[in-house]
Amino acid sequence: MAYEERVRSLADTVQLYRKDPSGWRSCKRTNEVSIYWRPSTEFSGNIYKGDGIVSASPEAVWECLKPEAGGLRTKWDQNVKDFERIETISDTISICRTITPSAFMKIISPRDFVDVVLIKQYEDGTIASAATNVEHALCPPQPTYVRGFNYPCGCFCIPVPGEPGKTQVLTFFQTDLGGYLPQTVVDSFFPSSMAGFYSNLTKAVKTVKT
Repeated sequence: MAYEERVRSLADTVQLYRKDPSGWRSCKRTNEVSIYWRPSTEFSGNIYKGDGIVSASPEAVWECLKPEAGGLRTKWDQNVKDFERIETISDTISICRTITPSAFMKIISPRDFVDVVLIKQYEDGTIASAATNVEHALCPPQPTYVRGFNYPCGCFCIPVPGEPGKTQVLTFFQTDLGGYLPQTVVDSFFPSSMAGFYSNLTKAVKTVKT
């Protein structure tokens, strides 16, 4: 599979999500984040957007968010049990496997996801990661996990002009959890999960030394 070609399309797609304000409907709001949704054009579910300000520099926030084996993400993100790099394509592109624990009072059993992951820096100082599902010979589906599928998703750490100690964290999730889950469970899970993500991130950045 031409991963580089897949990644070019991925980068364009998540950047379009970032720039396109149309059609988003509010579904949850906390002190840390506002969460919105709209129907996905990639699959039969929804895409969710999270937008919040974190009181830390983009470098500190990125240290918590960057997709790397042995990184901080598995320590603070309740939805990431393990993260491993399957193959390195380049300095900015890799194939990764994410394992998630059971969730939503164990209604959602453990999942795994295999994605091509892109890390990108923009001229305005934004640091971002983006991912979408791929198949890989070294990581076939396993009987102990339900294989889920991420459609183009991304996380942007955006500098706040004039406030170096703050970062706008803009996230996009559109995930087919796989298995046989009632749609009501899926619709409830993502907004509450994203709210927890921002709450835990806000706490995690306080422990980062930059």
